[in-house]
Amino acid sequence: QVQLMESGGGSVQAGGSLKLSCTASGYFYRNCRMAWYRQRPGEGRELVSTIGVDGDTTYTVSVKGRFTISQDNETTISLQMNMLKHEDTAAYYCAAKYYRGGYCPPDFTYWGQGTQVTVSS
Repeated sequence: QVQLMESGGGSVQAGGSLKLSCTASGYFYRNCRMAWYRQRPGEGRELVSTIGVDGDTTYTVSVKGRFTISQDNETTISLQMNMLKHEDTAAYYCAAKYYRGGYCPPDFTYWGQGTQVTVSS
């Protein structure tokens, strides 16, 4: 059973920085892609950033140039968030997916419990 554990959330003033981390455990094989999502109160879950096994990264437009996703090791990713804005306030979730029959499926299968990021303006 795969478990994802997030850490690093908290409260910060606008313009500040936070770093989130996520560690996956419980599965022998390496994931093919991991991601950060966020969810603001009353809204749906939004894809923030992803990183693949080859190190390729994606970002939603609103965080480009401010957030950086990285692979610390085979089971841990981080999200460095700089120049935080009030609208970045949300619960941030780590997600992962693993190869099935040799290919990486489109949907993320495993999710963490989330960590809260609050940015005061």
